[in-house]
Amino acid sequence: MKYLIQIYSNPESRAVWNAFTPEEQAEGYGFYEAISTELASSGEVIAAEALADISLAKRVTNGGDGAVASDGPFAETKELLAGFYLVDCESEARAVEIAGRFPEAQFGLVEVRPVLEMASGPDV
Repeated sequence: MKYLIQIYSNPESRAVWNAFTPEEQAEGYGFYEAISTELASSGEVIAAEALADISLAKRVTNGGDGAVASDGPFAETKELLAGFYLVDCESEARAVEIAGRFPEAQFGLVEVRPVLEMASGPDV
């Protein structure tokens, strides 16, 4: 079954990251490289990406005259999606096990959600 592991950021986690030395940050990036390689080797990862800063996001609305993209402000929130892993695991327990390894889990900033299978084909 497919699961989306969402990794969030908030002011507290950003402050911890920003306080790291360049060497500690390199070690942090190394963690993501290692887990990505491990999950690719096991065949469990489908996609994994970090997201650009929220200041580059666009809010899209469609009022009937077509889609319109606008810059913020967006809804006020302290937690922002920072990246994700889309995995195909044998069980939810395995997805939770993977998610628990991310450093952001110590701040409660990792979420696992099952991916719904969508019907496809000409009848959809």
